[in-house]
Amino acid sequence: MKYKNIVEGKFISRPNRFIAHVEIEGMEHVVHVKNTGRCRELLQPGATVYLEKSDNPTRKTLYDLVSVKKGQRIVNMDSQLPNGLVEEWLRENDDAREIFGDISYLKREKTYGKSRFDLYVESDNRKIFIEVKGVTLENDNVVSFPDAPTERGIKHLNELVCALEDGYETYVFFVVQMEGVDYFTPAWDKHKEFGDALVNAYKKGVKVLAYDCKVSEDEVRINQSVKVKL
Repeated sequence: MKYKNIVEGKFISRPNRFIAHVEIEGMEHVVHVKNTGRCRELLQPGATVYLEKSDNPTRKTLYDLVSVKKGQRIVNMDSQLPNGLVEEWLRENDDAREIFGDISYLKREKTYGKSRFDLYVESDNRKIFIEVKGVTLENDNVVSFPDAPTERGIKHLNELVCALEDGYETYVFFVVQMEGVDYFTPAWDKHKEFGDALVNAYKKGVKVLAYDCKVSEDEVRINQSVKVKL
């Protein structure tokens, strides 16, 4: 997935979940943040950030903050991106074919029970639900999810177990929005209940995948499998 009109800035502050103050070419701008998570370990004063400039000159916030530099790596923090990345990967990647076969049907946001899962796939006689989670939390080269309590995330895991019992294949796909990490594990210190629900879902038969991404200033692509430790 490629962005267009990317500019570099310097992070100043984030007064709420939706906006941030960023210095761009010596001027302070109010920008839209494409991630409502806390991301406190990423958005530090003075951090280099990358923003996509809107084509609409009348928009109130002319820039979208999509990535940030943390140490030597760029971390994409666009929470709207992972679903599209997985769809692209499913359609184009040989690793995806090994796991899911030749896909004959793919649909975004299909309802099951009281949940709406991110992706639904049919391949041969297989019917598969995939719930996608974007991962931006990293510490000592270990990545985790979530960065804040998520009751919605627990609900999705429980619904995946129900779908599994009804004959569907079910997956949780953690998209690690950076490259070169050691492994993925639940963020037990942020939300133990989510970790417990993920372990329970895995024991019931829900498959857990994690893949990192190649991230540059203007492009993000799913790269390779990441070890999962539950």
